[in-house]
Amino acid sequence: MTGTVRLTVGQAVVRFLAAQRSERDGAEQPFFGGCSGIFGHGNLAGIGQALLEAELGTPGALRYYQARNEQAMVHTAVAYARMRNRLAAWVCTSSVGPGATNMVTGAALATINRLPVLLLPGDVFATRIATPVLQELEHPAALDVSVNDAFRPVSVLFDRVWRPEQLPSALLGAMRVLTDPAATGAVTLALPQDVQAEARDWPAELFAPRVWHVPRAVPEPAALARAAGVIRSASRPLIVAGGGVIYAEATAELREFAEATGIPVAETQAGKGSLPFDHPLAVGALGSTGTVAANRIAAEADVVIGIGTRYSDFTTASRTAFGCPQVRFVNVNVARADAVKLAGTPVVADAREALRGLSGALAGWSVPDGYRAQARDLAAAWQRTVQAAYGLGCQPPAQSEVIGAVNDAAGPRDVVVCAAGSMPGDLHKLWRTRDPKGYHVEYGYSCMGYEIAGGLGVKLADPDREVYVLVGDGSYLMMATELVTAVQEGIKLIVVLVQNHGFASIGGLSETVGVQRFGTRYRYRDPATGRLDGEVLPVDLAANAASLGVRVFRTETIAELKAALARAKDEPGPVLVHIETDPMVPAPDNQAWWDVPVAEVSALEDTRRAREAYEKAKTAQRPFVGPQGP
Repeated sequence: MTGTVRLTVGQAVVRFLAAQRSERDGAEQPFFGGCSGIFGHGNLAGIGQALLEAELGTPGALRYYQARNEQAMVHTAVAYARMRNRLAAWVCTSSVGPGATNMVTGAALATINRLPVLLLPGDVFATRIATPVLQELEHPAALDVSVNDAFRPVSVLFDRVWRPEQLPSALLGAMRVLTDPAATGAVTLALPQDVQAEARDWPAELFAPRVWHVPRAVPEPAALARAAGVIRSASRPLIVAGGGVIYAEATAELREFAEATGIPVAETQAGKGSLPFDHPLAVGALGSTGTVAANRIAAEADVVIGIGTRYSDFTTASRTAFGCPQVRFVNVNVARADAVKLAGTPVVADAREALRGLSGALAGWSVPDGYRAQARDLAAAWQRTVQAAYGLGCQPPAQSEVIGAVNDAAGPRDVVVCAAGSMPGDLHKLWRTRDPKGYHVEYGYSCMGYEIAGGLGVKLADPDREVYVLVGDGSYLMMATELVTAVQEGIKLIVVLVQNHGFASIGGLSETVGVQRFGTRYRYRDPATGRLDGEVLPVDLAANAASLGVRVFRTETIAELKAALARAKDEPGPVLVHIETDPMVPAPDNQAWWDVPVAEVSALEDTRRAREAYEKAKTAQRPFVGPQGP
């Protein structure tokens, strides 16, 4: 492809993005699945005009989807990338000003979760001739600063294209990072609004189809040997399966490795589904939101093999989960920063390749039969606990009963989506996952409002799966706007809205730190007390959803919920099922801890008692800086 093509910067961006493809293991696909955007003066005449021209001239090359909230459209992009195992991504464009800064939260969420999204916020005039323009931040000490500089700390790559000739290097740099499993996250290319509309003669080869090969990092033989030596020295090892197992499509290798060695497998939030819930070696969720089975195994494990996990505080129960005094860690990760955590023996590699290497290095080695049996028995006991939690018979129902009803309604390949509140913790320990992509809970940033937008991204990434969005009233009120996009596009979501009149998760946490559920209930202010402890607010969220064009089913009992879920499957578009629950009925306890500081001094007896409990729990925390070797 030779010669030049005269295009505006906006047109060049859209044409370039439409030509990008990714490949891994011989499977090739378009890298960008679509573009969401909300237009204003900062991007309308540039990227907006280019998307219109592309839609009319080359339909489907980079399809545009109308968003309702800039933060939400980034959540949709994140969910899309996660569902596609980081082999495909989504583009988000906004105007300069509040449209751009609304995307900052979504950018942070993408980067924390190591998921690729491309953000194209409009920016101020490069020429500055009209400065200050509408929505421009005037920084008195730095005239080249705009609100888009807020993206710098939450992006893995930030660039501002001040001149058209800078565009090719910016676009190629963006693709380099977006397709790098060890370095991916939010990429922000800030586009000054006048530059977007400028025309230039571009080399035609810039727009030729380009395939980006997503690498599988192969483990260093010496690193494999060191890791195998540590594992062979163990008598009670445990695997912690993180999101890297699923992104690497290494679940079959994990299963074979676990079965050959007899090592039980616990899962992080991102790694849930690495093994089917009923596999004999699947001990379930680990840590603060974990199962009794996984946490009991973790407490006695002498070697912990982390595969694709970044060891968040929930996974390690704030570094109290692993109680063996001599515990050592082997960490498999594409990112060296994660591979060396907890003073572990690092294997910097793709999860699939590392598991294949470890299987060879440990051929013939296995844990004692009694340890396999213990893991199997603990897992079976926990499943009995789950079944009991599914059928408590409460009225209003307990949240665990709602989870059970949705789990029973969902097919083996269907997906549950959640992000914040008490629901993610309950789902982590109670949801019975049967497919590696069947569990989609955003818990890296645990961002309220992710749920519905995230469900949209999941469905766009894999339309053949039924998507169940579980959302509390608190998160729904934060961001339900993308229901309108689902209605507009005819995208089927089944949203189960759990109404408990407040922030149930933080309410429960509030009690543990001696703050008496302060500020967590949705109540009128009582004139007599001056506090928010009056009657429940008469908020009708089911009516709100109906007003947005969504088919709504109101339910009160678990039997009604099950009937509504069955009817929802036959609906062509988005559905919302509303049910009120009792926030005071907790999910089964796992005795795990989460470090949330408690006021050291207080006039409140509740707080003083909480501080005593906190100080006692802190004594179990460990720094994990010991030796690596066997």
